Amino acid sequence: MQTPGTQTDYDVVIVGAGLIGAAMALALRDSGLRLALIDTHPLQQIVPSSSFDARVSAITPASRLFFQSLGVWDLMQQQRVSPYTHMHVREADGTGSIHFCAADVHAAALGYIVENRVSVAAMHQQLQQQPLLTCLMPASVQAIHSRQHDVHLTLDHQQQISARLLIAADGAQSPVRTMAGFATREWDYEHEAIVCSVKTEQPHDHCARQIFMDDGVLAFLPLQSSGEDSGHWCSIVWSALPARAQALMGLPDAVFRDTLGYASEHWLGRITECSQRFSFLLRQSHALDYFKDRIVLVGDAAHSIHPLAGQGANLGLSDANVLARELIRATAAGRDPADPVVLSRYQRQRKPHNLAMMLMMEGFKRLYADQPLPLRWLRNVGMKTVDHWPMIKHQLIREAMGTTRDSR
Repeated sequence: MQTPGTQTDYDVVIVGAGLIGAAMALALRDSGLRLALIDTHPLQQIVPSSSFDARVSAITPASRLFFQSLGVWDLMQQQRVSPYTHMHVREADGTGSIHFCAADVHAAALGYIVENRVSVAAMHQQLQQQPLLTCLMPASVQAIHSRQHDVHLTLDHQQQISARLLIAADGAQSPVRTMAGFATREWDYEHEAIVCSVKTEQPHDHCARQIFMDDGVLAFLPLQSSGEDSGHWCSIVWSALPARAQALMGLPDAVFRDTLGYASEHWLGRITECSQRFSFLLRQSHALDYFKDRIVLVGDAAHSIHPLAGQGANLGLSDANVLARELIRATAAGRDPADPVVLSRYQRQRKPHNLAMMLMMEGFKRLYADQPLPLRWLRNVGMKTVDHWPMIKHQLIREAMGTTRDSR
């Protein structure tokens, strides 16, 4: 790796070395572009741990293929990856439910639950082996100034660097997006999400479970564990109204476990253990444009959605995959990586798909809000109908797996 200097020019600077930013840097490793990666945290190391990260992602088979192309999937599997072969979605107050099975579409798994620290640490290990990459970590961007031929960045301690293209992969509250003046459309879901890891009395059998309730959504995502605990740990994501979420956060562990068991109708028996709980406000946002003035947005910096479908990470990984492909194509043709024609191709491929997913999530949120009895009855009937209509169900499975998208 290059030793960072006090005044260095790069072809591409990526801000944010989390899941999407690290994937972006690895996807450009053979492009011939001089890269810099900036993050407020140092590079993460692979450290085996018996405890689970509260932050997990439901990775689709399409995203798994992307990780394989980056050379990190084997490293992730050596740590901890939990495939799930079934998904069961049901209503809490009705008889409607849908079952999905990987075997129905001749697949090995519907997806994979991966802790964020596992995927990020695996990518960071690979990043350290890239000769054209400079990691400026830890560091933060203090100011941005777009010029005709480059973007000028001021970092901590007044360090100055410039780049032909700046990629913002710094999350839903993206400082780069704010400093660059990107316009966004944002609104609250009026829900908070509680996340933690729980041990259940009954094994999860590699099945992801989701319960739609009038005041939110509760998901049990299977985690891989060993020993006597094998198959008994799940990551939960519990979306609830803010007052309800804060009340749940304030409960003693034993009371929270009982409350969680009751809310899930003891789907997996008693909740016997619970890790530290975290909560965060759910907001949806979407940048009106994904690029301007030699700056381009990817991942949550461009769009953030409700976690109920587990698609946020996959959308961001698709952003990184498409943008890298277009930048490599442009470099091979001798074009400026910030050429508006190049970045327009990226936006045209990703914006419609991201918007469609956001609209679908908003529709689900409204459909499963507290509704009159006739609408609940229609929801139950709809679930039952889809569950007994293989053609529709199989298409839904393929869409969720990302196998219907153009993989060029």
